[in-house]
Amino acid sequence: MSTLRNKVQLIGNLGNNPEIITLDSGKKLAKFSIATNESYKNASGEKVTDTQWHNVVAWNKTAEIIERYLEKGNEVAVEGKLTSRSYETKEGEKKYITEVVANEVLMLGGK
Repeated sequence: MSTLRNKVQLIGNLGNNPEIITLDSGKKLAKFSIATNESYKNASGEKVTDTQWHNVVAWNKTAEIIERYLEKGNEVAVEGKLTSRSYETKEGEKKYITEVVANEVLMLGGK
């Protein structure tokens, strides 16, 4: 059961082309966002779609595959864990971010 302690699975569409960063060590980092949609009917019976955006990061071999095959609009399944971190802007403002660190990325849809 310990493998289920911090596990996230999402299916959504890339909101932008992945940003690929190659570190000085040679390791690759892929950063992208995916949108997940949930639809429901409100009290008036109208269909409402709620879109949530998720920041995703992937490292090494997974990042290389993402660099080669994924682009804006692609539907993907992502499995990973949630991480939170903070950073300071150039203006000295503290910002917080929650990301999914992807272990696996599965390309969905046809091509």
